[in-house]
Amino acid sequence: SSGINAEWPLRPGFEDPLALSPHVFTMTGQSGILYGMGNPLLDMAAVVDANYLMKYGLDANNAILAEDKHRPIYEELLGENFKVSYSPGGATQNTIRVAQHYLNYPGATSFVGCIGKDSFGEKLKACMKKEGINTNYLINATAPTGVCAVLLTGGNRSLVTRLDAANEYTYEHLVGAETWKMVTTAQFYYVAGFFLTVSPKSMQSVGEHAVKENKCFCMNLSAPFLSQFFKEPMQSVLPYVDILFGNEDEYRAFASNFGIASTDLNVIATKIGAMPKKNSKRSRIVIVTQGDKPTIVFREGRIKEYPIVPVPAEKIIDTNGAGDAFAGGFLSEYVKNKDIETCVSSGSHAAAMIIQVSGCTLPDRN
Repeated sequence: SSGINAEWPLRPGFEDPLALSPHVFTMTGQSGILYGMGNPLLDMAAVVDANYLMKYGLDANNAILAEDKHRPIYEELLGENFKVSYSPGGATQNTIRVAQHYLNYPGATSFVGCIGKDSFGEKLKACMKKEGINTNYLINATAPTGVCAVLLTGGNRSLVTRLDAANEYTYEHLVGAETWKMVTTAQFYYVAGFFLTVSPKSMQSVGEHAVKENKCFCMNLSAPFLSQFFKEPMQSVLPYVDILFGNEDEYRAFASNFGIASTDLNVIATKIGAMPKKNSKRSRIVIVTQGDKPTIVFREGRIKEYPIVPVPAEKIIDTNGAGDAFAGGFLSEYVKNKDIETCVSSGSHAAAMIIQVSGCTLPDRN
């Protein structure tokens, strides 16, 4: 049956970029066409002040893994000084949720990762089910479900992630019958770079399958620290990557750690496009988002810039998840074999939608 594309009510002051965009997929497509694998987290978002960031030595716009000194943050957010909003998080999970929202038919996408045996884990499962995403979470009996503190100051977001159960994902779970069936069913794969800290072997294994079957494997650079501190696993997965996503800071960090002697994004994208690749049947696409500036795309030996969907500053609530949303919007068209212009436009619409709300909150279709 066709997906339901009824008008959904919008919260006041929320302009729906989908209304500007014809890309809502209402025909029935292939079940499980897009597979995501990553760190499922519950986002705890709260507005803080600059002093709070200073107290924990945090940058206003960055993503880090929590160290011991950051542990008190999660308890403090639960106190009465902060108004916390919860939403499913984790970069890959968010991208899959956005893609599912746009594809708009049940079971179009699937997601795998590790959660704890707790109420946060149950919350995530219920939310993903409600959004029509097939999941097969590995449940860890001892570690709690991972959380991400999203600390908002103005239009900036500082992400402090406690992986906990998300860090316990195993290769054995991937190659188990149920998960591997999700892998073989899919034609497109998306994994955020954050998963390099958890199970690069799982990423390589899915990459190998993609090469063998000439399917499309996508990765996001996700955060500057990954190119620096997880260079080896990144190097091992990169040859499988058909489409690489990231923002300007992430690409510049990659360049400085991978011997590209330039800060020019066009040069960096071109050089990454030419790096060794396992599947010669697909030429690599390199996509650089840069906030309110045009999106740079390297493809088939050429660089092209695409305009973004502008959002007035006063409407920007939270830039957390803009990059994840862009990837989700892009892939929702790419899996339907649409041209790059359509895919980038859909990515920009998705990012514009997400930055006008707190967290990766999708408008309700009901």
